[in-house]
Amino acid sequence: MLRHLIHYGIHFLVPVLIAVWFFKGASLKVALILLAGIIIDMDHLWATPLYDPNRCSIGFHTLHSYWAILVYSILPFFKTTRIVGLALIIHIIADWMDCLLM
Repeated sequence: MLRHLIHYGIHFLVPVLIAVWFFKGASLKVALILLAGIIIDMDHLWATPLYDPNRCSIGFHTLHSYWAILVYSILPFFKTTRIVGLALIIHIIADWMDCLLM
């Protein structure tokens, strides 16, 4: 239960808090972009079985690979991709915490 609260709290609560706290003038727009980071979970559709509660996403799914994480880590250094990169990193942190709590 705690594992799921932490995992989904990072997925949904942390992006909203970051948007409100750091992007006061555009918090709604930024919050929606940060929440959209969950889109990388579409790579779960290619897995068999589709959902496995005991599988760590990091290093298993294509968009959760170490190469993808390296790209996500570079994105915040460029102004045009900063928020998208932050969204993807928040997503990876949520999944990484889920893996640690398994």
